Amino acid sequence: MVFKRMMQAFGVGGPSVDTVLTDPRCRPGGHLEGQVHIVGGDHEVAIEHVALGLVTEVEVESGDSEFHSTQEFQRLLVAGSFALAPGAKQSIPFRLDVPWETPITEVYGQRLTGMTMGVRTELSVARAVDKGDLDQVAVHPLPAQERLLEALVQLGFRFSRADNEKGRLYGVQQELPFYQEIEFHPSPQYAGMINQLELTFVATPHQLQVVLEVDKRGGLFTEGSDAFGRFTVDYATVDQIDWSAHLDGWLRQSCQRRGLFS
Repeated sequence: MVFKRMMQAFGVGGPSVDTVLTDPRCRPGGHLEGQVHIVGGDHEVAIEHVALGLVTEVEVESGDSEFHSTQEFQRLLVAGSFALAPGAKQSIPFRLDVPWETPITEVYGQRLTGMTMGVRTELSVARAVDKGDLDQVAVHPLPAQERLLEALVQLGFRFSRADNEKGRLYGVQQELPFYQEIEFHPSPQYAGMINQLELTFVATPHQLQVVLEVDKRGGLFTEGSDAFGRFTVDYATVDQIDWSAHLDGWLRQSCQRRGLFS
């Protein structure tokens, strides 16, 4: 009996939890639905709470070094305290809102290299928290985000990688403590002038905030600062603008101001 109590204290024979998403695909500002399935173990337990968290990997700068940290940026309490009998089964439906600023992870069926996103289930039993496996989520771009991504592809830019950076952007309405950077290799016409183009989306319910950063090629006698562009896109009028021409014009002006493009 003492041995059995010790096993229970270390979680042996305890409950199991499995979260099933109705559809793992979503968009910023949308939601994820599903069921949390809980099965009792070989002894009765007091469940303190069941929660879901939307999590991603974020790069954090600390002094001269960098490290990656798992960031929970949306949380939903699925159930409060209840008693779970041995072998009992509970299925709890949920609807998890996806914040507007959620980073995108997939474009046209291709997962963006460097991005991790998922729903993590948290089952708390007697102050012992079990964080279950990460259920992968695919966050597709909003129509406005698609328009700008398509424009860059039309200009010849090629996707490189994406990551999340801890921090806040100057002059941008931002709620999350991090932002996504999507990096592109330059198109042939800009290959001799810039190393890469970084694109950041910060969405709101009514408009899309866009930040562009050009990391231009530096030489012995060239200035090393980056070129920034910041503008907003109205969802209602996004299709009325030639974004390829708009972005090409900004890039040319940025390079001309630095003597890199005549």
